[in-house]
Amino acid sequence: MNAQKQFIREFPEKLKRISPDAQPLFGKMNPQQMVEHMAEYIRLGYGNPVVTESFYAPEATEKLHAFLRSDKSFRENTPNPLMSETPPATVHPDYATAVADVARAVTELFDAFERLPELKVANPFFGLLDEELSYHLLAKHAAHHLRQFPVIS
Repeated sequence: MNAQKQFIREFPEKLKRISPDAQPLFGKMNPQQMVEHMAEYIRLGYGNPVVTESFYAPEATEKLHAFLRSDKSFRENTPNPLMSETPPATVHPDYATAVADVARAVTELFDAFERLPELKVANPFFGLLDEELSYHLLAKHAAHHLRQFPVIS
């Protein structure tokens, strides 16, 4: 298993090390909002839901994919045009339930690529992603949010 897939597999356990009351080092989301956001984006990683909006120039796809494969991190406070300036209200009753949902989303992601290894998913920011690039993106995104609530540096 490559490093990105392993990182995503371990992500729910890392989330358990964040206090639900932790204050972010950057950004506006609290821990539960971040965890619910990640569950949504993990599901987006295998095409659930299918997103039809795009915020990238098709001619930039090669550079975007090179960034995903690189060791470069997302910058703090990277804007997301799919999100409002105000974080959404939480949907789960508590942090532990939200983390359990991330664990389910990770299982769904692995199952989707196991069933359909040739699956390619349209990502609104990075174009069409295969399994490898999906895991690169999700690992980069997960690490970004773990830096927000210092679990890793």
